[in-house]
Amino acid sequence: MRIRSDLGWRLVGFLGRVLLSFIAVTSRVQIIGRETIQELRKKKKPMIHLVWHGRIFLAPYFFRRQEIMPLISPSEDGEIVARIVEGWGYKILRGSSSHSMVTAWKEMVQELRRGGEIIIVPDGPRGPNRVLKIGALKLAKETGAVLVPFSFSSSRRRFLRSWDHFLLTWPFSRIVAIHGEPIPVFPDLSEEELEEKRQEVEKILCGLDATADQLVAEKA
Repeated sequence: MRIRSDLGWRLVGFLGRVLLSFIAVTSRVQIIGRETIQELRKKKKPMIHLVWHGRIFLAPYFFRRQEIMPLISPSEDGEIVARIVEGWGYKILRGSSSHSMVTAWKEMVQELRRGGEIIIVPDGPRGPNRVLKIGALKLAKETGAVLVPFSFSSSRRRFLRSWDHFLLTWPFSRIVAIHGEPIPVFPDLSEEELEEKRQEVEKILCGLDATADQLVAEKA
């Protein structure tokens, strides 16, 4: 059923924040790599956080109230995400690889050059699953931002039969969230070198999923 009223969308956002908060506060949560993020912020280093589409379920909670700019698809699914994060202090930016990116690109460049942070889902909104699109690397190359991969997993979960194998988390879980090591993208990289870096980052981000899954399995 389509939501047509602004009140309906506000309710979706509110209930979404309640749900994600309830899952987090009833669970044992371990966050790995937060110190690295804090150090980069002290240095005012611009960051591009990367998270696969299948692992975005709890991302709005973990990145809340940090004045980060997420790139959100203008689709109806994207509207759900936008309504959830709008109450958590995000700088919402609408756009995707399947829509015109000219305006969104300019805004992301400006935000990063101010020393800000953005979140990109590099295989969204339509996949293929966990195949990293080149845009995030080109953005880092242009602005001097570092790429910071992110993933999470949980002991009580379900993977949906969707194109992205979307991970849902239940309350009363053990949750591990991981910020990976920052990855620089140097401005003098050739197109061939940029493609090699893209493959490297893709492998790192996939490996972060596996690490998170392994950690919750060991410590559940």
